[in-house]
Amino acid sequence: MKKATIADVAKHANVSKSTVSQYLNKRYEYMGEETRKKIAEAIQELHYRPNFMARSLKQQSTFTIGVIVANIIHSFSTKIINGLEAEFDKKGFHMIICNSADEPSKEKKHIETLLERQVDGFVIFPTGKNEALYRTLTMQNIPIVFIDRFIEKLEIPSVLLDNMKAMEMAVSSFNVHPLAVVTTSLDLQITPRVERLEGFRLALQKRNMEVLEEYIRHGETKELPQIFDELFSLATPPKGMIATNDRVSQELMLYVKKHQIRVPDDLQIVVIDEMPYTEFMTPPLTTIEQPSDLMAKQAAALLFEKIEMGTFKEMKNLYRFEPIFLKRDSTLL
Repeated sequence: MKKATIADVAKHANVSKSTVSQYLNKRYEYMGEETRKKIAEAIQELHYRPNFMARSLKQQSTFTIGVIVANIIHSFSTKIINGLEAEFDKKGFHMIICNSADEPSKEKKHIETLLERQVDGFVIFPTGKNEALYRTLTMQNIPIVFIDRFIEKLEIPSVLLDNMKAMEMAVSSFNVHPLAVVTTSLDLQITPRVERLEGFRLALQKRNMEVLEEYIRHGETKELPQIFDELFSLATPPKGMIATNDRVSQELMLYVKKHQIRVPDDLQIVVIDEMPYTEFMTPPLTTIEQPSDLMAKQAAALLFEKIEMGTFKEMKNLYRFEPIFLKRDSTLL
């Protein structure tokens, strides 16, 4: 069977080729519902498939965005990917997702591979260790937006949580002391990890509470059980604990169950970056969420602004979003 062309679709739907082209590019502003329906039916009946390569050459675009996440196992990463996909789809763009696993060498390799694929832009959870490469991308006027993290000295828009406010919310939800905070490794100075620890210190100081570094801990995921052991072996074990991401939260809940620690009677808990099903746990966990949908929309809007206009409307590097406080039963205040 001969492969259907755009002209065949236009003839079958009794419209012009330009109208079909507008439909394929999702430019529906001045197109009636009946016309859209006829074109959709013609495409389906003729089994028409757009010539993606020809479209790319004509419009000098591959209609593809490269998305490099820091670690795809984090629930926040999954939510951001879902939000970005929805926004890209509205514009007729697809995305290629790469996982750097917070390894700068992998991140660099992914960027180079995606450049070879001629993606139209990048959304990146940066490791922070490829500054020269990031700078090269901006010098070449390649659209790039950071998410969850930022890098000083680079004029790259960054969409992230107000981490200081998140920690202020967390500390204010406890009515016990001492408090502990645990995050994952600081081998890389990942923005949310660094800011959340600093936010914890500032929140304690604001309340004239002593900042005790032995209650402020970080380490690789495999080291977390040992970190919890050390915290609960202190002369005065913590009465409240903040898990700063979903990986820490998961390990903490496993530890609590294994050691029969009663929540909230023995230990009150607040988690940041909601992991799945926290509201169904026993007890449901008090959580500080990131507004992932809004953050994905902002990142996509900035990226398309750069793609379509060749520049950003304003040279604003940081877009901070309000945390969402969800009071549940793992805290008593």
